Amino acid sequence: MNNYLSQVQIASQVAIISVLGLIPKIDLPFLPGVPITAQTLGVMLAGTLLSIKNSLLSVIIFLTLVLIGAPLLSGGRGGISVFFAPSSGYLLGWIVGTVVVSLSFNILKKNFETHIAAFIACFLGGILVIHLFGVAGLTLITDLSVTQASFLSLAFVPGDIVKCFLAAFITKKIIHKFRG
Repeated sequence: MNNYLSQVQIASQVAIISVLGLIPKIDLPFLPGVPITAQTLGVMLAGTLLSIKNSLLSVIIFLTLVLIGAPLLSGGRGGISVFFAPSSGYLLGWIVGTVVVSLSFNILKKNFETHIAAFIACFLGGILVIHLFGVAGLTLITDLSVTQASFLSLAFVPGDIVKCFLAAFITKKIIHKFRG
């Protein structure tokens, strides 16, 4: 039963990240190839709502589907080419980011209310870690220096903070709903 539940949770989270890809992306003229999307919210929620293992598996399965050509990224993008594009670092950051969100949330929820723990965990994994990977990817794929890539990456932070608040709100509602 537990294995079946894990499979359902993983499949549901892959579906959530996929559905968030239907929300139109926002392309930034000064940073082509790295759009603002809602899908990071799904990665954050995977970390707060699933176990570390299941959150990691959901992101890996999602990215594997993208790799083999499923057009699941915002704007209908998919295929191996997205992993050689300027946004590749951000995508790979999702893998480590969801683990950091999950680990942080599991530690923080012991001492903080659910929504506060979720916000801090999402900020750590969903913003700091993903942006660290994103900046690394930008410097490897483009002609940008680390300083330039870091500065340009700041354009994503306001939206990511909104996603942290949304993830914290959703996490609190779902956890309290199932606790009774």
